Amino acid sequence: MPLKVGDAAPDFELMNQEKSPVKLSSFRGKKKVVLLFYPMDFSPVCTDEHCTFGPELGKVNAGDDTVVFGVSTDSPFCHAAFKKQYQIPYDLLADVNRTVSKDYNLFWSDGPFNCSKRGTVVIDKDGKVAFWQEQPTREGRKTEQLLKWIATETAMQQRANEGGDAVT
Repeated sequence: MPLKVGDAAPDFELMNQEKSPVKLSSFRGKKKVVLLFYPMDFSPVCTDEHCTFGPELGKVNAGDDTVVFGVSTDSPFCHAAFKKQYQIPYDLLADVNRTVSKDYNLFWSDGPFNCSKRGTVVIDKDGKVAFWQEQPTREGRKTEQLLKWIATETAMQQRANEGGDAVT
């Protein structure tokens, strides 16, 4: 089952391209987290997508309250080469055991490659899923989509903070 908006985001600790651990719960109360699940480093669609997101990261991270991570089942060594070659400005997390991809229901178990699906998860500062979407594997995400999804999460937060009694 896909995660739903409002569900607690499954915590994880994965290595980035420098083999340093990154733990989701360390961002709780501090930053929104955007997880960009993707099938493989150096594949055509994934490369185009990350090369597009890189220069646009300032728009995504406006206000410095959002952190972006790419997540795939490739190794930290492969991530390091991919990040360096294409100058990707955000960390790439190695889900080599496939547990995070499975926990987020973004594992391509029926595919031939034993890898992550293409999907986006936005996690709010409280550690709850604010947005979850699986993207068709052969269709890259666009920066405009990502900005819209993050803005939707921000609008939902503002609405929740308006105060007053709920009308039933």
